[in-house]
Amino acid sequence: MWRRFYKTFKSSFGIISVITLIVVWSAISYFAISYGKELLSNTTNSDQADTSTDSTASSAEDCNVYGINLHGDVVTYHSRDSYNDQNKLTVDETSADDINWIMKDAQSKDNIKAVVVEIDSAGGSGEAGEEMMTAFKQSAKPVIAFIRDKGDSAAYMAATGAQTIFASKFSDVGSIGVTGSYLQETEKDKKDGLTYVDLSSGIYKDTGNPNRPLSDNEKQILMRDVKIAYQYFVNIVAQNRNLDVSAVQKLADGSTVMGEQALKDGLIDKIGSLPDVENLLTEKIGSKATICWQN
Repeated sequence: MWRRFYKTFKSSFGIISVITLIVVWSAISYFAISYGKELLSNTTNSDQADTSTDSTASSAEDCNVYGINLHGDVVTYHSRDSYNDQNKLTVDETSADDINWIMKDAQSKDNIKAVVVEIDSAGGSGEAGEEMMTAFKQSAKPVIAFIRDKGDSAAYMAATGAQTIFASKFSDVGSIGVTGSYLQETEKDKKDGLTYVDLSSGIYKDTGNPNRPLSDNEKQILMRDVKIAYQYFVNIVAQNRNLDVSAVQKLADGSTVMGEQALKDGLIDKIGSLPDVENLLTEKIGSKATICWQN
């Protein structure tokens, strides 16, 4: 009986072993094939990613024009408050620091033959506008400005450094002028029960503090500087646009004009859109213009 049971057990064990081997082998084969497919897929995706990177790099190398966006407020530099925790710019502004860096980079690249500046700004800092204008004016490579919605005040000052200025018929152009206006808060302070205490070292040290009224002498001092800055602005436009100073003074009342009037007044050179700018760039550099936007 035990011998028969042993034979039966031995036979059954053999069959079970064979079945087990088949199941294990099938499982190993399945996972090997699956892993192989995944590895192949990852390799293919990696190759595609590398190809995409190479393509982007190749595109960047093929471009021959730098594009600059001069949008929002014109400032000398971005403050720390301008960025979020991911170091992303969260305000609508363009800094002179950024423009200067891009312009220097453009001069150092042999493949970059020209620069186009797209402007949509109501202005800002006069100092920043002057720095941008100087960077465009001193460029060894052609600079073309294109005013979209607005090219006003300090942004227009910057535009005058370009060799050619485009605008559309609907663009606002100009606003040649200077303002130092601010909101006086003395009445609000009274309602809030606040009292201003002057501890300045000189009678003009605290000039312009919104918590107290301006004296007549202080207003004269501030207006003196406004007039100096205004005349400087007028002279810049006259020089860069080849206009008589007297002609610019007639236009420099702080107002803006639309594209066609700006053309008649000599504030811009052409009415057109970005494709027209690209056509002019193609003529200037002798090959089809391919723009790489830098900011």
